[in-house]
Formats: sequence, structure tokens, C-alpha cells
Amino acid sequence: MLTYLSIIVTAIFVNNIVFAQFLGICPFLGVSKKLSSAVGMGAAVMFVMTLATCVTWLVQHGILEPWGLGYMQTIVFILVIAALVQMLEIIIKKIAPGLYQALGVFLPLITTNCAVLGVAILVIQKGMNLGESIVYAVATAIGFTLALAVFAGIREHLRLVDVPAPMRGIPIALICAGMLAMAFMGFSGITIG
Repeated sequence: MLTYLSIIVTAIFVNNIVFAQFLGICPFLGVSKKLSSAVGMGAAVMFVMTLATCVTWLVQHGILEPWGLGYMQTIVFILVIAALVQMLEIIIKKIAPGLYQALGVFLPLITTNCAVLGVAILVIQKGMNLGESIVYAVATAIGFTLALAVFAGIREHLRLVDVPAPMRGIPIALICAGMLAMAFMGFSGITIG
């Protein structure tokens, strides 16, 4: 139980996928203009990241390692994630058209989100079992959503204040992202167990 708690706290705060590992920066900057978009993207990433981590872990331990094909890990994981997102998109479009409309462009964007691939590879590199891998994927997605939501809130607030003209848009957003990353560094002293 302590291992799972450690994985959760570490993935969300200490080694946040955006602020400490610098993965998923493209959606972090691109989808964080509105809080509703950020939360939608976070939910979609959580679902896909968890499912992709589970499937890629099974592929790694059920196919690649037994057949000595570990060197093909990255390309196979990319293909698995892309196929998984495409299948999910088709299934959601058929079964729940409302949810499909709500997710909009988020599902195709997840295919190119390096955080999903990063987590799938990290759980293998860290030697996690399937349970730990799933907990890590969910916690990492929560950390990603937290980073996205906080940043979206800041960006929404920035539209209401008088920012000097040369700093408007991306420059002030990058400065705020840097400050958030430094704030999350404060969690690096947390140890559990």
C-alpha cells in the first residue's frame, strides 16, 4: 500500500510529467487557454494513458520480451497507441456521439502526445508490475490534468489584467509556466516511507 501511495504522490507532485519531465508540453501550451478545454483534455489523456499503459505493458511482457524483440519497443508502442486511439475514436463515435462531440479534437491530439508514450516506456524502464503501472499512469494523468487546469486558470486570469504589449500571449504564458515549474520543485523534498 505504501508503494502505491508513493507512486501516486511522486507522479502527481514530485515528478510531474509536465513540470519535472517536460513531456506533454505541446498540449500544455496549446489546450490551456480555457479551463473547460484543459479539463476535457485531461480527462481524455487520463483514459487513453491508462489504457495505453496497460496494453503496452502486456505487449512488452507478452510479446516483445519472450520473442527477444525488445529493441522494437518504441515503434511498437507508437503503433499500439495510435491504433488504440483510432479504435477508441470509432467506438466512441458509434456508441456515444455526445461524448465524441464533447471530446472533439482531443482524441486525435492524444495520438501525438509524447506524455502517453513516455509513461508507457517509463513503467517498463522502472520495472513496474501491471498494478503499479496502472496506478502510475492514472497518477501521472492526474498530475498532467492538474498542471493543465492550474495553467489554464492562470491564462484565463491573464486576459483580465493589463500585460505589457510585448509580453502578451505566449511570452507571458512561458514565464508563468516557468514559475509553476519552480513552484512544483518545492515538492521534491517529499518522501514517503
